[in-house]
Amino acid sequence: MSKRETYEQRTEELVLPVIEENKFELVDVEYVKEAGTWYLRVYIDKPGGITIDDCEIVSRRLSDIMDEHDFIDDAYILEVSSPGLGRPLKKDKDFARSIGEEVELKTYKAIDKRKEFKGILKAFDEKTVTVEVDGTECVFDRKDLALIRLAFDF
Repeated sequence: MSKRETYEQRTEELVLPVIEENKFELVDVEYVKEAGTWYLRVYIDKPGGITIDDCEIVSRRLSDIMDEHDFIDDAYILEVSSPGLGRPLKKDKDFARSIGEEVELKTYKAIDKRKEFKGILKAFDEKTVTVEVDGTECVFDRKDLALIRLAFDF
């Protein structure tokens, strides 16, 4: 397991009691380097959406917990936020919650001269995702997907 994966997994274990205590859902934890700075991001949600106050509750508690356990060697910025409207689907629970919803997906390589698709998520398993695109059910290998997220229109 990489250092990044270890940090994400350990953070998830530490934040879950705080998340569950507040009846939130843990959407994702990511440890990424952007423009030379490390970020530890925790994405949370709840029915009706997350507020700034919700993020603050989790951020303050998690910050204290992270200081106590002090297992990340690098300097980093802790961020707690909503996954946003265009949240990516990463875990099986994300896919299960989104069955019947409109999704956008991008593939690494062109399929029938296209790399971007939009349709209704019909099914998924550990290796594939089925999306109804323009009335036709298309099966995509999960390993071929650069991104799949809920679609949103403004």
